[in-house]
Amino acid sequence: MWKPNQPGTGSNPGTPEPVRPTSSPTPSYESPSPAAAAVRTPAPAAPSGDQATIGKSLIIKGEVSGSESLYIDGKIEGTINLPGNRVTVGRNGQVAANISAREVVVLGKVRGNMQASDRVDIRSEGSLTGDVIAQRISIEDGAFFKGGIDIRKPGAPTANGAKDEAKSASSPSEVNA
Repeated sequence: MWKPNQPGTGSNPGTPEPVRPTSSPTPSYESPSPAAAAVRTPAPAAPSGDQATIGKSLIIKGEVSGSESLYIDGKIEGTINLPGNRVTVGRNGQVAANISAREVVVLGKVRGNMQASDRVDIRSEGSLTGDVIAQRISIEDGAFFKGGIDIRKPGAPTANGAKDEAKSASSPSEVNA
């Protein structure tokens, strides 16, 4: 056993090889695994690299717009306009804003109206107070929802009808004003 430490016995390939494989593979397997896991962790984040994140300590007041998906774990007050993208309100997220996006997932608290071109998901931990306009909506058991739901079928005629309704609704108020 003391032969690997002796210079003369270091030339014996049999003794150093068992010592190296037992010590080397363990660190080499363990080291690449965490390194690979660290590399693999950003790899799933790479598709979400198209996803911006608002952290827990961030507070935004105003308009948020862009062309990538958004994950909110902080606070936003104002408007969120991300057409064609997903907005996810995380468990720590607190949003007081009108949201316009392709898809909205609510895990935290939202106060405001939502317009989704595809779907709105309110998860069991989520809370939404406001009106929803979407093609599809999902509300899990335990979720809080207070507001109205307007299910719009896909297609341009529905969107044009909605614009016509909005014009007719805004015209009388403009006349009265």
